[in-house]
Amino acid sequence: MNLEYFIAKRLITAKDYKSSISAPIIKIAISAIAIGIIMMLVSVATGIGLQQKIRDKISAFNGQVIISNFDNNNSEVTLVPISKKQDFYPNFKSVPEVSHVQAIATKAGIIRTANAFEGIVFKGVGADYDWSNIKEYLVEGNLPDFTKSLNEEVIISRYLADRLNLKLGDSFNTFFIKEEKGKVPNSRRFKIVGIFSSGFQDFDATFIIGDIRHIQRINKWNPDQIGAFEVFVKDFTKIKQTGNQIYEQSPSGLDTKTIIEKYSYIFDWLQLFDFNIVVILGVMILVATINMVVALLVLILERTQMIGILKSLGANNWAVRKIFLYNAFYLIIRGLFWGNLIGISILLIQQQFGIVRLNPENYYVNQAPVYLNWGYVIGLNLLTVVICFMVLLIPSYIITRISPVKAIRFD
Repeated sequence: MNLEYFIAKRLITAKDYKSSISAPIIKIAISAIAIGIIMMLVSVATGIGLQQKIRDKISAFNGQVIISNFDNNNSEVTLVPISKKQDFYPNFKSVPEVSHVQAIATKAGIIRTANAFEGIVFKGVGADYDWSNIKEYLVEGNLPDFTKSLNEEVIISRYLADRLNLKLGDSFNTFFIKEEKGKVPNSRRFKIVGIFSSGFQDFDATFIIGDIRHIQRINKWNPDQIGAFEVFVKDFTKIKQTGNQIYEQSPSGLDTKTIIEKYSYIFDWLQLFDFNIVVILGVMILVATINMVVALLVLILERTQMIGILKSLGANNWAVRKIFLYNAFYLIIRGLFWGNLIGISILLIQQQFGIVRLNPENYYVNQAPVYLNWGYVIGLNLLTVVICFMVLLIPSYIITRISPVKAIRFD
């Protein structure tokens, strides 16, 4: 039998343990551990969740790597077409990390209704378009079908539909200005078959999605001419390396740009969350550790006579220290238990019901997203235990300074 563990267990289960002077301090220490792990779980889950959600939204509407012409055009509008006949299309075999390639084209236009008008960017897509990325944001209706003949079906954002007083099933006129001066704008009439809401104001206020063949006809392009290619990768964490490989394997006349480069201001902002998470983790572990140190010191002072008796019976310093470290470990585990129970419950409730709402103009999402992964949950718990336990070795050193004779006389 482990004598130190046996004594520590008897101390924990003793009746006078809960009514001793140290009881309030012990409760504070347990509460500090619980609150600390709650804050760490929530900050990591929501921080990573927000990063992933915003990244997924940008990818859904832009792809993850964009292949286009070299030009000085900084707008969302395609001016110069490129050929669809490329070695990397439809399968980018030379870069295994690529999961999908789709052809798109964009053109600026104005939607005109009886009472309002809005400037938009018409995004043309074809039969190769992966709708699974957009389907998550569809709030009404269905996705259009562009696998057959040319049709007038489009999906529009809830934001634009509300501003233009349009609803599912309505038709509207869109005017596309020609590049040649003095020419009458092209007019197309589209029908709303679906309404999406991404919560990303930059996209919701700009894009409608329809058949790419409309743009090809308006611009007098050939059927194999498009505006750009959107590329999706298997592992987003390697997007920079994959982006470089795509650039190297693409024709010299084409440019490639990752969404991190295109939307650098957003991804730079997202990187700040990593720093915030690290700060929160550091502060919470520091607070929990300080409280545990105080609790351990009080326990040692409260049991000074017991320490003296054990030493007088032949117990060495490390054996006595282990008794109190076992005691402290028990308090840490209790704090972690309640902290994990409450923290994970909060995250699951938020994940299912979205109680905490956010302003999409500031955070690009409607509600606080949650990324719950058991890997980082276990990691945070182990980190807390290891750091607290290592720090507690320092105050437990005071036991080595206690004289058996003086300790037995201590009152």
